[in-house]
Amino acid sequence: MITIEYNAEQSEAIIDPAMIDNSTDIKRVVPKSPNDDRLSETPLARSHLAQKHHYPSVISNPNNDSHLQIESQTTSLAVEAAVSIIINGIHYAVLMASPHQLEYLAVGFLFSEGLIQYSHELLDWEVTHLADIASYQKFVQDSSDEDLDSVSIEQSLEQFQDYDIYVVELVLSQRCHQRIQAQKRQLAGRTGCGMCGITGLTQALPDLSTYSQDHLHHEHNRQIGINGIQTSAPSLDSLLALRQQVDAAQHTHQLTGAVHAAATIHNQQLHLFEDIGRHNALDKLIGWQLRQKADVSCVLMTSRLSIELVQKSIRSQIPWLVGMSAPTSTAVRVAERYGLGLAGFLRDNRVTYYTKQDNI
Repeated sequence: MITIEYNAEQSEAIIDPAMIDNSTDIKRVVPKSPNDDRLSETPLARSHLAQKHHYPSVISNPNNDSHLQIESQTTSLAVEAAVSIIINGIHYAVLMASPHQLEYLAVGFLFSEGLIQYSHELLDWEVTHLADIASYQKFVQDSSDEDLDSVSIEQSLEQFQDYDIYVVELVLSQRCHQRIQAQKRQLAGRTGCGMCGITGLTQALPDLSTYSQDHLHHEHNRQIGINGIQTSAPSLDSLLALRQQVDAAQHTHQLTGAVHAAATIHNQQLHLFEDIGRHNALDKLIGWQLRQKADVSCVLMTSRLSIELVQKSIRSQIPWLVGMSAPTSTAVRVAERYGLGLAGFLRDNRVTYYTKQDNI
């Protein structure tokens, strides 16, 4: 059985085609029987009228008619929402993300930022969708931003009509609050940019020695991973089987062709996290890992493997990171330094291992 994580409270929401609502111009993936009133159905894709220009293929056009064909069609577009993360009343970051699994996204993001170390440091959370003028006005009234006057608010209301805006309010422990005060910054993260807003090289290129495999394990036990998870290289057969499950389970990507996924097998079940940003997808998986206290041996990304993904994996002590595309040279060098297993080009009937070749 394949299970797909679609919210934090119901960890095994099974998605099937009947759960995609086509009754309006908004397609929604609806978890069965949500048990937290803070979790509501969220738009993952919207329908949009488009015009397709193409030349007919040779198979469909045996007479070799090369006239341009024009077709009007309804397409599904992935929703790209602005997610404002507020921690203990402090406006900390704005991420562009798919507006579901937002608790996992926030927890994983904060862990990757070094602001939390354990799931229990998150004391409470609330997600608000600013869906209309009234909700936005209430958000502004509750905000401590004194620079906004009535004219600025009206201009923002006009500007924000084109955007989906979500506010994730988190209550963290006092120890975490002290970390936030020490590292406070404003981050406006664009899609696909995991380092936007970081001003210091030491913050962007941190020392991860305390998370390395060598630091965590004795020399004689280096084949055993975190909490007993095996860190030897996953076989080609197991990776191809994992990719096949991911391809079948990527429902939002099948609708839109515009989202990435991070996936892992835990207790013989697939756990999949989709997002328009590959960094966000991995943060959602890391957030789930923390909340569920799950041990993960291998994570598959449907994207290239950049340095940010490698850093996040090292921090969360994931033994193996595998991509469907190639890694960067920096990603490989950092993975080698800290003992992260790295593989790429998982496609067709092949995979390429870049680190830990002696374990294969």
